[in-house]
Amino acid sequence: MANDSDGERKVYGPYYAQEPPTTQFPEFGQEQGQGYEQGQEQGQGYEQGQDPGYSQGQGYGQHQDYGQGQGQGQDQGYAPGQGPGYGEGEGQGYGQGQGQDQGQGYAPGQGQGYGQNQGYGQGQGYGPGQYGQGQGYAQDPRWNQQPPIRRGEVPVGGSGGSEGGGGHRGKPSRSGHGGRKRRSGLSKIVIAASLAVVAGIAAGVYVITMKGSTAHTTGYLPTGSTNQADAQQITRAFLQDWASGNYKQAASYTTNPQAAAAELATYAKYLNLRKLSGTVGTQTAVTSTDWSVAYQLTATVAASDSPTALHGNWSYHSTLTTYQKLNSQLWYITWSPGVIAPNLTATEHLAAVEVAPTVVYVNDASGNALSSYKDPGLTNIGNLLQQKAPAGRGTPGLYVEIQTAKGKPVPNSQAVITAPNNIANLDTTISANAEKAAQAAVKEHPDSSMVVIQPSTGDILAIANNDGFNDFALTAAVAPGSTMKIITSTALFTEGIATANTDVSCPPAYTVQGITFHNDAGESEPASSSLTNDFAQSCNNAFDQWWPDLTNGRLAAAAKKYYGLDTTWDIGISGLSASYFNAPASASGAELAQEAFGQGALVASPLAMASVAATVESGMFRQPILVTGTKQITATPLPASTQAGLQQMMQAVVQYGTGATIGFGSGVYAKTGTADIQGQEQPNSWLVGYDPSQDVAVACLVLNSGYGAQVAGPEVKDFLAGY
Repeated sequence: MANDSDGERKVYGPYYAQEPPTTQFPEFGQEQGQGYEQGQEQGQGYEQGQDPGYSQGQGYGQHQDYGQGQGQGQDQGYAPGQGPGYGEGEGQGYGQGQGQDQGQGYAPGQGQGYGQNQGYGQGQGYGPGQYGQGQGYAQDPRWNQQPPIRRGEVPVGGSGGSEGGGGHRGKPSRSGHGGRKRRSGLSKIVIAASLAVVAGIAAGVYVITMKGSTAHTTGYLPTGSTNQADAQQITRAFLQDWASGNYKQAASYTTNPQAAAAELATYAKYLNLRKLSGTVGTQTAVTSTDWSVAYQLTATVAASDSPTALHGNWSYHSTLTTYQKLNSQLWYITWSPGVIAPNLTATEHLAAVEVAPTVVYVNDASGNALSSYKDPGLTNIGNLLQQKAPAGRGTPGLYVEIQTAKGKPVPNSQAVITAPNNIANLDTTISANAEKAAQAAVKEHPDSSMVVIQPSTGDILAIANNDGFNDFALTAAVAPGSTMKIITSTALFTEGIATANTDVSCPPAYTVQGITFHNDAGESEPASSSLTNDFAQSCNNAFDQWWPDLTNGRLAAAAKKYYGLDTTWDIGISGLSASYFNAPASASGAELAQEAFGQGALVASPLAMASVAATVESGMFRQPILVTGTKQITATPLPASTQAGLQQMMQAVVQYGTGATIGFGSGVYAKTGTADIQGQEQPNSWLVGYDPSQDVAVACLVLNSGYGAQVAGPEVKDFLAGY
């Protein structure tokens, strides 16, 4: 796996800096079971200096063909760290020289991912590197488990070794192409078998195999006339079984059947594989016994297993290494996840994923870039929309990527199967006039945020923040204070418990379950005070006393039924949905009592409370949206009598209540809110309201600032005046 200078992993582009090396094998020493030992055979074998044939001496000695010469022994063999291995050799393969598709694959700067062009291009590729000095043969470390010795077989190529336990690659065994000669004639078979029985008495296990036997459970028995042909045959057989879904059989040709079968199945699972085909490419001799075989795969992949899912064809190249096993006619594929696809590891898998279209420019309703307003909320919204267009805009694409075991994409590993149809420009509902007026208003105090909604449509006209990089206009989750009394009154009216004209006293203190709630500054209202007056003066204990009538989730139910709150809203931000308000349906007793006047466990955002004001103005909830055409959830319209009662109370706030000193005109309807927060020096300041003449509803929140009428109220007034 190539790594660039900063440690970031280079996977499928823009180009191969170096192909991944094959596994480094420890040097071969003494065979653990039957087989070759340096200079000595445990059973019968060649004696030093004797001609070919069996003698009573021990082991293989100095004979020309065995021991210290070209094959087993002190000369060739694998040693750890010796030689460059695959990657920087000079032979054929994928590379700058004689590799495949030079110029059509990945050249520097030509994009990312698998196979976006026609294969791999400028990487250094595979070459037949030089293996270092070994010490003879050991148990082949590429085996997860050695194939078992089976009765009825004798290894071809000599006695003493077993088919399953023999080390890797002895003397090259094909005449003219490694030295192995084909057996011919029954007499030779009988003689060889007889000698093997005599020579193997000490071993105690004998297996006799006639030519053409299929008793083996692993490996592949090719029929080619050359090693190159055999390498091609096993690769073709592997690809055919893989493509047909016979993963167990395909895996049996490898040095680790269990891992191979599992990884081939994983390949099909996460790619939602519909079809696979493969073509064998060039075969390159890496050593006298190892062959590197290139091949091309074409997989039909899909975003899901649904018949209608987005799908497409993905073509790419890979390579594998195959060899003839020591003292056997069987060939094996050296297994690694890279056989499936280059650079894949055992802890990763390939996956086909649907990719949403992106947006180049995100604008307000007049075509001005959202980023030009320098508002944290709008900037964040613009970034999200650029990354992923809203539903119904553009068309998605299909990628193949490498994912971790947890399903996280590996950077720079994406291959484009079908490119998404991206959007050049996306206009939002943000009004240039409303946004400028809102931004000017929130600059009056730090930690301010404001949302403006058009009641007749639900369009969000402005999102403004003055709190560093925070977007509290959408993300704040704080107690709404007395603005919650709009929802509490809605529950009382719709349940038939009270009306706006019901007389309700407001005592200075009210105790519930041992908890006493005090009005601010000891204020109170007499028994003859109407609920409208209590609302206008924002007297808390006129509302908490109704908690027994609001049990069993009635308060939370009213918020959801008539205002669409406590439900998930998709306002058009790239399909991201959220709930901008929460009132626990399980609240009761003292908790429910304080929630009735906007404290306790319930939380709200300016977006949610602006929507409440908009619903009172229009009589019908219209879910706030940022992108025209976004699907809006619905709610039950307010009963006419309920809407009239709420409007009466909100007008009273402006005329003679807590909002009278703010200076709103007579056509404005509002509700102040002051929410005490433990640990803050000052309460949070709220005001929600609407102006029917301008078709706008507003919510303003100023954190840790004071009374609603003193801080948030003037900001809303200035917004309405500047809009």
